[in-house]
Amino acid sequence: MAIGERIRFIRNLRGMTQKFLGLQVGFSERTADIRMAQYESGSRVPKADLVALLANALDVSTEALNVPNIDSYTGLMHTLFALEDLYGFKIDRLDGEICIRINRQNGSNFAKMTGLLEPWEEIVQKYRNGEISREEYDQWRYNYPKSEAEQNEKALKIVKEES
Repeated sequence: MAIGERIRFIRNLRGMTQKFLGLQVGFSERTADIRMAQYESGSRVPKADLVALLANALDVSTEALNVPNIDSYTGLMHTLFALEDLYGFKIDRLDGEICIRINRQNGSNFAKMTGLLEPWEEIVQKYRNGEISREEYDQWRYNYPKSEAEQNEKALKIVKEES
């Protein structure tokens, strides 16, 4: 999903109009909806400073808007290949289902990725168990990481346990 599509998706999730969002980031009353329509359609691409303003207005992290190019299945596959190369992801089969795993032999990458994925798995379980709402789950995802220090702490703990 391209950045314009992410902006539209999250804007709609927040119940905002294009005009309202445009005004929130400082566009004039006359052009706010037109400018937002251009960004959402992909005819214009927002620069980093505007992405930061949009993220703030939408109450998400900038990373929630800047998603890698996964607009096609081929783009998605190449993203997965890059994850394999960079972070040790590997394709596998578990109980008859295809899954993606993290290669334990990848040492510090394995520990870091485990520390990053565990909080996600924990929040998913809370959502599945009805302890939190879909909105709370989405809020967690779109503001990830709340605290980089929390993620690093978990990764260090795993490294120490393995040592």
